[in-house]
Amino acid sequence: MSFSSLSTSEPTSVSSTHFASIADFLESNSGTDSMKQNVSLSGKHNSTDNETSTASPDSTLLNNGTGSSDPKPSPVFDIQAIAISTDKVNLTWKNNDTSADNYTYVILKAGTEFPNITVLQKMQAVIMGLEPGTLYNFTIYPVAPGSTTEGDRNSTTVYTKPSPVFDIQAIDISTDYVNLTWKNNDLAADNYSYMILGDSASFPNITIFEKRQAVITGLKPGTLYNITIYPLAPDNATKGDGNSTTVYTKPSPVFDIQAIDISTDYVNLTWKNNDSDADNYTYMILGNSASFPNSTIFQKRQAVITGLEPGTLYNITIYPLAPDNATKGDGNSTIVYTKPSPVFAVQAIHISTDQVNLTWKNNDAAADKYTYEIKFFKDGNLTLWPEKPQITGAVITGLEPGTLYNFTIYPLAPDNTTRGDGNSTSVYTKPSPVFAVQAIHISTDQVNLTWKNNDAAADKYTYEIQFFKDGNLTFWPEKPQITGAVITGLEPGTLYNFTIYPLAPDNTTRGDGNSTSVYTEPSPVFDIQAIDISTDYVNLTWKNDDSAADNYIYVIEIFKHGTLFPSNKTLPKREAVITGLEPGTSYHFKVFPLALDNRTWGYPNSTSVCTNAAPPHEFKCEQVPRKPELKLNWLCPLGNNSGFRIKISNGIRTNESSVSSCKSGNVEKSIDNLTYYTTFYINITTHSCGKDSLPEQRTCATSITDPPAPSAPPAITGIDHNSFKVQFSPFKSEHGPLKAYAVLITTANDNQPSKYNLNLTYHDFKTKKTHTYVTYVMNIEHTRASLSTSRSQPYTVVVGNANTTHAYYNGPLEPLGLYRTSVAGFTDITYANNKTGPIVEERSYVSFTPYSEPFRVPQDPGVIVGAVLGSILCVSAVLLVVVFVFWRRRRKDGKNNDVSFSQIKPKKSKPIKVENFESYFKTQQADSNCGFAEEYEELRPAGVHQPKFAAELAENRGKNRYNNVLPYDISRVKLSAQSHPTDDYINANYMPGYNLRKEFIAAQGPLPNTLEDFWRMIWEKNIYAIVMLTKCIEQGRTKCEQYWADKQPMSYGDITVTMTSEIVLAEWTIRDFTIEDNNETDSHCVRQFHFTAWPDHGVPETTELLISFRHLVEEYARQNPPESPTLVHCSAGVGRTGTFIAIDRLIQQIEMENTADVYGVVYDLRMHRPLMVQTEEQYVFLNQCVLDIIKSQRDKKVDLIYQNTTAMAIYENLAPAPNFGKANGYCA
Repeated sequence: MSFSSLSTSEPTSVSSTHFASIADFLESNSGTDSMKQNVSLSGKHNSTDNETSTASPDSTLLNNGTGSSDPKPSPVFDIQAIAISTDKVNLTWKNNDTSADNYTYVILKAGTEFPNITVLQKMQAVIMGLEPGTLYNFTIYPVAPGSTTEGDRNSTTVYTKPSPVFDIQAIDISTDYVNLTWKNNDLAADNYSYMILGDSASFPNITIFEKRQAVITGLKPGTLYNITIYPLAPDNATKGDGNSTTVYTKPSPVFDIQAIDISTDYVNLTWKNNDSDADNYTYMILGNSASFPNSTIFQKRQAVITGLEPGTLYNITIYPLAPDNATKGDGNSTIVYTKPSPVFAVQAIHISTDQVNLTWKNNDAAADKYTYEIKFFKDGNLTLWPEKPQITGAVITGLEPGTLYNFTIYPLAPDNTTRGDGNSTSVYTKPSPVFAVQAIHISTDQVNLTWKNNDAAADKYTYEIQFFKDGNLTFWPEKPQITGAVITGLEPGTLYNFTIYPLAPDNTTRGDGNSTSVYTEPSPVFDIQAIDISTDYVNLTWKNDDSAADNYIYVIEIFKHGTLFPSNKTLPKREAVITGLEPGTSYHFKVFPLALDNRTWGYPNSTSVCTNAAPPHEFKCEQVPRKPELKLNWLCPLGNNSGFRIKISNGIRTNESSVSSCKSGNVEKSIDNLTYYTTFYINITTHSCGKDSLPEQRTCATSITDPPAPSAPPAITGIDHNSFKVQFSPFKSEHGPLKAYAVLITTANDNQPSKYNLNLTYHDFKTKKTHTYVTYVMNIEHTRASLSTSRSQPYTVVVGNANTTHAYYNGPLEPLGLYRTSVAGFTDITYANNKTGPIVEERSYVSFTPYSEPFRVPQDPGVIVGAVLGSILCVSAVLLVVVFVFWRRRRKDGKNNDVSFSQIKPKKSKPIKVENFESYFKTQQADSNCGFAEEYEELRPAGVHQPKFAAELAENRGKNRYNNVLPYDISRVKLSAQSHPTDDYINANYMPGYNLRKEFIAAQGPLPNTLEDFWRMIWEKNIYAIVMLTKCIEQGRTKCEQYWADKQPMSYGDITVTMTSEIVLAEWTIRDFTIEDNNETDSHCVRQFHFTAWPDHGVPETTELLISFRHLVEEYARQNPPESPTLVHCSAGVGRTGTFIAIDRLIQQIEMENTADVYGVVYDLRMHRPLMVQTEEQYVFLNQCVLDIIKSQRDKKVDLIYQNTTAMAIYENLAPAPNFGKANGYCA
């Protein structure tokens, strides 16, 4: 082997060209064993005379051109191989000569013919091109510069590093060792040894192996080892680079394999492995059967093997796998039978009193190899049947009758050890037949049977009973648990054949039957009813459905207060009238049926009945003068009673009170805390143990009393030197209607007037007998109706105008006099001397306003001054009238600002003076009402072009009763919107009255789908009065849906309506309701005036009837708040409704304006709702009403308007009721 190259450091004395030629030489001759080369060592280069030196492997000298000799260099020392690889060695050395840096060094390899190499300058050389793992001897000697003087030689020995091993393989792995092989292709590889190291604490210490194979022992099972192999040169010191491999040792086999749970299709296995790394193992499980699942890997030392076949033998092997899931430990096995499937379809195909034949099925593939184990329980004791059949059936003998046996069949695998789950069936053996059957008691519809059974289990038996009647078989529904039964529901006098079958406790297994025959008795009566009860008799009926019942006779026993009447009643029919009884008394009746043999009695049935109470006798009602109370008295009724109930109603609210029972004599009762001047309807009912008596009814009115005294004094205006005007508001009429007012004048300083001043006159004042006198008396009783229409309008009285009323002279005042005035109001006034004399104060009901502040009348100014003052007063009066009219109109219109009628065209009118109306009527009536017909035709187009958009919306069409009666948009009533914008629609319009633009609402009669809207309108618009002018059904057609409840409260959406009273008369009915919103806490009363004597499209029989009805409504309406409109409706809400509203307006127009404008009123109504006053007949009837009213006034027959009928007396004072469920005259 030869050097392939030599690396040197170039000395400063050698040219770069010379160094390059050496390098080229070394490279071109690498790998040459023997070579001779001339190398120039001189620093000069001569082209004609070169000095050369020939070197040989043994040469010790380098010749220069002169042959001179220099001092010998010292030998090198401390030669070291500072870097050794497989193919090169890096040598360093030292030389301490002072010229050492200028030396060249020759490196020789022993035993080679490689030429001497001069290494210049540096003491280091990299020898390349070497063989791995080979021993080299390098000799180095220095050569002095520029001479042939060599220093002594010094040598070193170096092994190159062996090449790394490769292709490491574990050819055998066990739980505690690994057998490794590897390769190394170095020429010296056969002389190598190998050092093996591992990275685990459990790996053995450094191990040297001579061959390229090693068995590493002492390892741990299932452990990962990273093993590195280093080649060592023959010196066992020079180590080649290592190469590594990773190896898992085999895990130890598992042990203690157990099947902790075995089923028909799975096995739950557990095992153990104590290797330190066992928790990281996985386990592969294999089986020997085709039905065993493919190789399965499990993470833990437990596995559930599923998908197996029942009753099958499996040899199962478990292999541990190291964490690489590749290194597999040796397997360990166990043998397991899966459990056989349970048997099914277990049946007892034959059962007797002492044996059972069982059969079952099993569909397992291995079932033909099974045997079967049979166990059964009796009374909790387990018995193992000694035989183990190999077929699916067995006969179990030696059993007891009527006993429950629970048989369980277990399939056994061929090992006779692995047992499948059992399947069971419960079977009762048949009970033994009963004996000694007897009927120990027989009644009308039942038989009591007894029998015996001596089986040991008989106390647990039930018994099935069958019986025949007329050849028909019946099963008794009950199954007694004792040896006896009462058979009910039979028919009397009928032959029954009873058969008793014993049943085991399962109520299914039946023993053989035994029989007996029995006749029944007659049955009792039932459904005893008192179909008619009076005060002194009872009519009883009862039933008996026996087939022979028509031939029975019945005996009735009568008991009063527990005592039997001495005589019974015997009747052939199922009905009896028991007479001679007392009112209000309890009786007990027993009814016995008797069979045809007249010996067999049925059991009695009974009922208790109380006769009706007798009504009170001679019931009377009296008022108490000046007190708001009534006195009632009556005679105690016949028979017995438990007290009395008294109902008292003012038509708006009803109160009840009670009176304790009486035995005899007179009964009295006072009812106080009522309201003055109010009509009350009183009925009294007797209570008893039975039905209350029919009520005794009376109508009574409470007394009037002094009117409430006003708190404000009268106003004084228009003061003149001898007169002034007194202005005051009407007194409240809640203590009775005001009949008169008197004006008192005083010059005294009294705080309050006295009733004893009422008989003092102007004459008494002038003669100085008194400082106080009555100057004027105003009777208002006959003008009450006209004044009521403007109830808030004050009265004005001129004092000092020299007129006389009821002996009181209204004399002039004294100029410069200081006066005060008061007004007296009378609910009852009595005059002396047959109404011509002064007031009798003791017999008059009166109260007074406070006195006004003192005022002084001026001095008489004379004629001129008087004229001027008169003019001023006249202008003042005009201004006052203008202001009053302006104020009054603003008051009227201010209450109706939520709906504007400003777009309605001005009305047309044809006013007729009262004094001219009769001639006008005759003119229009001529030629069959020709004039009226022309007027009516002129009214047809009135208002028809006004829009009705809301009524014509598709959502609202179904809310209209008639397609041609649709409300105008300008005046329609709008409800509050609910969930939809069209919820505000109802077929109704505001209608102008005489005083207010929204005094009425005219509406159609509600439909079934608008009932809620109808009551919502009443609530939202604060309506207290409803005028209904139609019947619900007329001529067989529905004209209006009944919108009120007769008896029980009824809800219409959120509104609940309760009728509190109803009074029915020939021409009309008055109903009172209380209504409340479920979402609010308050409520109010509504009165319905239902006029029933007005035909559709027609007119009432007389004008007098309708005028009286209108007055009744008006009296009530004026007690209600001014902003509360009166709701008027018929069917369409135009014909009768328009006529009624027109009459109300015309009556007030006649009274206030002394004119009648029928045409103008109807025109105005039609501008607010179409077709008002729908027919010509109704229009003529209106004119007839006006004429009759005018005639009655002319003839001073005011009763035509106000007091026409006896019914008016009932209602005219009913409305106010200020303290009976009302506040200030309205419902609280």
